[in-house]
Amino acid sequence: MEAGQIIVVALAYLAAGFVKGASGLGFSTTCLPILVLALGLKDALALVIIPSVVANIFLILSSGHLKETARRFWPLYAAQIPGIVAGLALLAWIDGAVATVVLGLVLGAYAAVALAQPEFRLAPGPERLLRAPVGFATAVINGLTGSQVMPVVPYMLALRLDPKRFVQAVNLSFTLSSLVMAVGLSRIGLFGEHELAVSVAGLVPSYAGIWIGGRMRGRLSPDQFRRFVLTVLGVLGLVLVLRSLI
Repeated sequence: MEAGQIIVVALAYLAAGFVKGASGLGFSTTCLPILVLALGLKDALALVIIPSVVANIFLILSSGHLKETARRFWPLYAAQIPGIVAGLALLAWIDGAVATVVLGLVLGAYAAVALAQPEFRLAPGPERLLRAPVGFATAVINGLTGSQVMPVVPYMLALRLDPKRFVQAVNLSFTLSSLVMAVGLSRIGLFGEHELAVSVAGLVPSYAGIWIGGRMRGRLSPDQFRRFVLTVLGVLGLVLVLRSLI
């Protein structure tokens, strides 16, 4: 990578770590679009895996309710494995610019849904029926674009989980997706020694960002911070779409 690209990659890790430390979510969602702007989607996908997995595992171990969450949502998590395979097959088949447009649209949709805060609640029956389809759809989008948030985050929000159970459920989804993605990307030649070295080096700025974000968490209005992050993600999604189309 050139010097300018190295700086952008380090800033992407730092910004993503800050968001993760301040909110408990959003590492890959924040990091990936910045990396894509500097490197392109296919080169950026592997670089978020290791810092994201390490941050997610920390939250999984500190949130509690692990067995309960795994037992409740195991069909969702199991459906992610074939979904990732299908998404990576699409990634290997379609043009990278098309996948970048899809990523931009996914980020924009996620930001719009989250900012709107729809008052929607799933009853137990539909919740059970949607577990596997939501897991599969999330994984297909993840395999194709690297984004792990749609539609699993709106689905979990609609269940009105308490904060710790919500963080546990979505981070289990993120971690499983990232691990399967690592295997799949290595199989199609997008996660080799170079990407592994950059990902490991990215732990340093990532955790600097997490430390700063954790320190800032008590000083910022959670609602204002959330809206700021979602607005930035929406703008980045728009930039990715326009850049690919133009």
